[in-house]
Amino acid sequence: MSTWSGIRKKLENNYLAECLRGHIQYYVTSYSKSPDHHGRTSIRLNGKEIINGCYYNNWHKSHLFPKDEKYEKRMHKEFAFIDDTALKLGIFDQSCFYEAFNEFDNQSIECSLTSDNSIVRIFAILDRRVGKRRLLSLKNKIDEESEIFKLFYMIRVHVEKIVS
Repeated sequence: MSTWSGIRKKLENNYLAECLRGHIQYYVTSYSKSPDHHGRTSIRLNGKEIINGCYYNNWHKSHLFPKDEKYEKRMHKEFAFIDDTALKLGIFDQSCFYEAFNEFDNQSIECSLTSDNSIVRIFAILDRRVGKRRLLSLKNKIDEESEIFKLFYMIRVHVEKIVS
């Protein structure tokens, strides 16, 4: 496992689209006085948190998950299903972020864009390897996507100055 500073450098300097550099920041912290040094994480746009999560939420908000077909996978397989609901509730922490980065860093951009893990998909839509043509081709399927993915897609489209 790389250090957080190494991961952040790769995300913000190597992978992030040129037009987003200086606007998107990835943030992770661990609290030294908490058990197991758990902490919080976020993705920020111009200093404002777009999504955030912390370990504390995992215990205190997990009952808010809908009891749907994904529930068992969420509850019993660690890091298995970071989806739109988990992102909205903030039920993810730095370990989920690290796991998502590991998946993202070790597969193709095509696989990352279709991952079950929403954090991986967010990393991918902000990636420099996703060009204007691919963004335009994703436009046809954007209505089927989660609200948070749509938000990051719209951020990217806006800064790329792609006219709908």
